[in-house]
Amino acid sequence: MKNNKLLLAYYGDDFTGSTDALEFLTLAGVKTILFLRKPTQKDLDRFPKIQVIGLAGKSRSMSPSEMEAELFPAFENLKSFEPAHFHYKVCSTFDSAPHVGNIGKAIEIGSEVFNQKTVLVSPSAPHLGRFCVFGNLFARMGTIGNGEIYRIDLHPSMSKHPVTPALEGDLTIHLAKQTQKSINLVNLTTIEKGSEKVLEEVANNKSEILFFDGFNLEHLKTIGSVFNELAAEKTLFSVGSSGIEMALGLDWKDKKVIGNQKTFESAGEISPILVLSGSCSPVTSDQIEYALQNGFLEIALESKAVAIQNQAEIIQNTVAQIVDNFNQGKSTILHTSKGSNDQRIAETELFFKSKGFSANEIQKQCSSIYGSVLGQIAKEVLKAVKIKRILFAGGDTSSYAASKLDILALEMIAPIAPGAPLCKAVSDNEWVNGIEMNFKGGQVGTADYFIKVLKGEKL
Repeated sequence: MKNNKLLLAYYGDDFTGSTDALEFLTLAGVKTILFLRKPTQKDLDRFPKIQVIGLAGKSRSMSPSEMEAELFPAFENLKSFEPAHFHYKVCSTFDSAPHVGNIGKAIEIGSEVFNQKTVLVSPSAPHLGRFCVFGNLFARMGTIGNGEIYRIDLHPSMSKHPVTPALEGDLTIHLAKQTQKSINLVNLTTIEKGSEKVLEEVANNKSEILFFDGFNLEHLKTIGSVFNELAAEKTLFSVGSSGIEMALGLDWKDKKVIGNQKTFESAGEISPILVLSGSCSPVTSDQIEYALQNGFLEIALESKAVAIQNQAEIIQNTVAQIVDNFNQGKSTILHTSKGSNDQRIAETELFFKSKGFSANEIQKQCSSIYGSVLGQIAKEVLKAVKIKRILFAGGDTSSYAASKLDILALEMIAPIAPGAPLCKAVSDNEWVNGIEMNFKGGQVGTADYFIKVLKGEKL
């Protein structure tokens, strides 16, 4: 049966960001399913009363030419379901560069697919500590708590990101390096005046990309009202963080399009769990250390795993070690690094340099190869022992790792930390179907994050 009008379809440029959007929508009471491959109508029919669909991708780690090959068919696929909105969901820190994860390229593709002259961009996500003020992006250290707030190009972690370091605070300037399209901004002074004034500015706009500032939930509600107004006639294409889902949700709730917010019970403790970490964030490093002090075991994935001739042996030995740990009831962390100063990072870079790869190519190779190896290890472990809960840390590597596990879709089952819900895998493979999975970006969570996932507790 053809779906009733979908409120929204979105494409996430990595897995962790995709579950971020899934979480907000589900908590808002919107029936949302996140697919890990392009869905068919038959796939949608498996989920009664579906209102939003997402597609978890990995375009954040792709070159512009790879993005074209990935995004044109993905966008056309989601467009075929005739949603009111289509959202290209990016990280709340706007991770991107001309050579990898190029948001300008995604905008160009979306503009063509949806025949939309002006693409709307809303980066702010106040619920995650991300604020856009006069075009400049500010981000809290971590996504919860009382971490220091920095302009993105001064952020201690994001300014040193190994793939897409934040070198410019003004997102209009940052994006101008990724596309020739003209760019303008609806700034806070207009947003503060409400949706009617914002709609006037949108109507008078002549640029091809239009940014929206946002500092608080009231600003997001205004943006949501404007976006919903503009989506009345045809599918509206927008780009930004999960703040777009929050903006739309606030307006949907105000207009009684959706019902009450959904509540969840604690997921409860499941032990042991498996942690697969491809993150080099200091936040994740602290979480690894805390977990090791509280009963977890660790396995450091050797840097030589990036060489094809070594992978079969490393995968076999690592699987055996994890299985042995699980048989002893021990939760295990398999990691590719512990912080940005880990010696394995330098060893990996040296290997790729010896093969003639450029600095830009090296980072992409790291994400895809390490992610693929982590996924293959997880797949073999799942065949050998019954694992009920897996935690993936690191946006780029998680995308490649999860793609190895034959998952059709994810449903949220409980909140853990803002932007990183606990999900249930839907798969036709019995050794994957029903497994609980958590995907977290490098910056997400407090030091006890892995313990909270093990216990199924909300931070």
